[in-house]
Amino acid sequence: MNHTLLTFIASGLYLAASTGLTLRLVSRPTGKTIRNISLLLALLAVIAHAMQVYQTSWTAAGLNLSFFNAASLIGWLMAAFLLLATLRKPVENLGIVILPVAAVTALLSLIFGRTQGSSAPIGANIDWHILFSMVAYSLLGIAAAQALLLWVQEYHLRNRHPGGFIRMLPALQTMEEMLFQLLRLGFAVLTVALITGALSLDNIFAQHLVHKTVLSITAWIVFAVLLFGHWRFGWRGRTAIRWTLGGFIALMLAYFGTKLVLQFILHR
Repeated sequence: MNHTLLTFIASGLYLAASTGLTLRLVSRPTGKTIRNISLLLALLAVIAHAMQVYQTSWTAAGLNLSFFNAASLIGWLMAAFLLLATLRKPVENLGIVILPVAAVTALLSLIFGRTQGSSAPIGANIDWHILFSMVAYSLLGIAAAQALLLWVQEYHLRNRHPGGFIRMLPALQTMEEMLFQLLRLGFAVLTVALITGALSLDNIFAQHLVHKTVLSITAWIVFAVLLFGHWRFGWRGRTAIRWTLGGFIALMLAYFGTKLVLQFILHR
């Protein structure tokens, strides 16, 4: 199917699904019809987006993970993992944030993805590092979205405004449990990504990876401290939200900040 058509189909379906989830949250319908239709639209969007990612990133010269292609891949993974999670957990409300992000990344990849960046041979040893890194970024991105939703919920409850869409959210304790489940899973995958990255690293200075390495390790430490603090001292609420968002920002700076400088400023 045409690459441009796939992108517009995926983006349109993502936005339609997000709109449906938003209407469900605001109007508080009693049935599950809107939820199921929205998730079906999101599934179709993920399928179309997967085809678009394949056409954009997998080239004859190798794997093209330029700035916008990488963003599109992470957006797709976040949407796909979200749909998988809805089979077990009531996390569909995160689609209000995640699905539009996936739509935007797909559009940006269409506009800029094919003309920027270089390709790496798909059979390279670093492929495992790339795979685990993309999965870790996606899982921790969902955790960051969950932290934002938790912050909104906690803010309304603290100010004694539990009505409106807040009533449609799971209990605060359930929201926090889901956050830490995402953090533990994302942290485990990030640990594997760092190990595989270290094994595939030849020269940290020649490969211009100093900033990326330092920021990635910083993010890993932030998440490690948060998980230890939750286990040992019972950290939760605003403390958990701040540490989650801080770790995610460091992680995004590690990858996209470094790639932005190398690709658009240094042209490497």
